[in-house]
Amino acid sequence: MTATFVHAQGWIQFDVHGLATQFWNNTIDGLAQGGIYALIALGYTLVYGVLKLINFAHSEVFVVGAFATWITFYLLGFRTGATPDLSAVEIILYLAIAGIAAMAVSGATAVALERVAYRPLRNRNAPRLVFLITAIGASFALQQTLKLIFGLNQQPQIRLLQPEPLFKLFGASVTNIHVILVVAAVVLWFVADYFVNKTRLGRGIRAVAQDPDTATLMGVNKERVIIVTFLVGGLLAGAAAMFYMMRIPQGAIYNGGFLLGIKAFAAAVLGGIGNLRGALLGGLVLGLVENYGQSLFGGGWKDVVAFVVLVIVLMFRPTGILGESLGKARV
Repeated sequence: MTATFVHAQGWIQFDVHGLATQFWNNTIDGLAQGGIYALIALGYTLVYGVLKLINFAHSEVFVVGAFATWITFYLLGFRTGATPDLSAVEIILYLAIAGIAAMAVSGATAVALERVAYRPLRNRNAPRLVFLITAIGASFALQQTLKLIFGLNQQPQIRLLQPEPLFKLFGASVTNIHVILVVAAVVLWFVADYFVNKTRLGRGIRAVAQDPDTATLMGVNKERVIIVTFLVGGLLAGAAAMFYMMRIPQGAIYNGGFLLGIKAFAAAVLGGIGNLRGALLGGLVLGLVENYGQSLFGGGWKDVVAFVVLVIVLMFRPTGILGESLGKARV
């Protein structure tokens, strides 16, 4: 007996049975995808917390990291086709090299973006709207630059690690890729949270986020704090890109960050933009919601469900689920 209750002209369904049977598969896959959203969202939330700027070019910083990962694999001698027969130590070594390369390139891109696009505006005390328009323009400029260099098509997939089932959770298969993505998101969030809350540079970031003028009077180098903020956001975007390429090996394409970036931004808003813990929570919740929505309403509604839930949450919690700004974060 089918559990599809409504099927209006074939464009929407309400498949409760599909949601129930795929619940744990969707949960595991949603947490893995949400981990990637969370890592990208951390960059959005850090920059917003300090500058009150929505850095729309952050999605292209992520894409640059994806290309850096692919190029690193290529330079290491890997090509498209069958997954190479590597030992566990070799896989970890090559992924670490690719991850470091992606983080370095994304971090450098984020810092260059700050120096070229945003610092001149700060020096001229430009209004916030100008920053926002510049961020959108920088996003398109980076995207088109990647298009000119690498072309319209996605790069051929290079996969070093095949998804292998590790264990079953309530009947759903959990693969090595799922575990790596979720663990990586939590570990990198913990590192970022520790950096912001427990280190001297982190205290500078929180001071500037709370009151930039007073922080400057107290001896905090505001410009250095801003550069560090962009750098940390870029490093996290590079790490996210490497893990994303493990999940989607053909993910290096010039416009690959558009929808992913919007969803990561939505995740940051959902959790409470300017809040590192909110970025992690928002990313995981968004990953789960869109997967559940896909089973319930059909694959075409996956993105719609994610953004509808965002709107509903903001109607009742305008500052997001946790709703705490970086400047008010607890020490």
